[in-house]
Amino acid sequence: MSWRTVVVTKPSKLDYSMGYMTVRDVENTVKIHLSEVSILIIENTACSITCALLSELSAKKIKVIFCDSKRNPQSELISYYGSHDCSQKLKNQIAWQDYSKQQVWTVIVAQKIKNQSSLLEFYGLKEAQMLDGYIEELEFNDITNREGHAAKVYFNALFGKGFTRSDDTPLNAMLNYGYSIILSCINREVVSSGYSTQLGL
Repeated sequence: MSWRTVVVTKPSKLDYSMGYMTVRDVENTVKIHLSEVSILIIENTACSITCALLSELSAKKIKVIFCDSKRNPQSELISYYGSHDCSQKLKNQIAWQDYSKQQVWTVIVAQKIKNQSSLLEFYGLKEAQMLDGYIEELEFNDITNREGHAAKVYFNALFGKGFTRSDDTPLNAMLNYGYSIILSCINREVVSSGYSTQLGL
């Protein structure tokens, strides 16, 4: 089972041979068996990577994330075919009824607020109880925007009343980086199951 997240931070050359990914920079050469790799993050724009390695990474459904010059995740490598029956699954996905999509969205929002509440509770913050209340108030398809209210309480509890998610700050940059990695992992699971990430809820 793959478990490594490999982050390439220096100008390097990446290639493939005999089941191994080789990463060479001016100081070191490192070989890693692809069976160990779950995610490859290319943080440095001065890296080169061979087509042979890209092909193997794609075949093994290893998530590859490319960053921009500021080291922010910018794009990713996704296989065309995630499973043997992806055509049928894509047809089913396109045919999803609005009611089903709204059901899924309601579950996602509830779990998101629950996770936020759990973190606040972990840090001993009283606002966790307020988020628990939002979960109880959650209506179908979140028509009252409990998600938005919960997010404001959550971030203010963690980072202070003056925190704004849209500000251009190092803290927001770190949050965006983390979100991009998580989103990329979710994308990998969606595609590997035969569905399309272009069709949202």
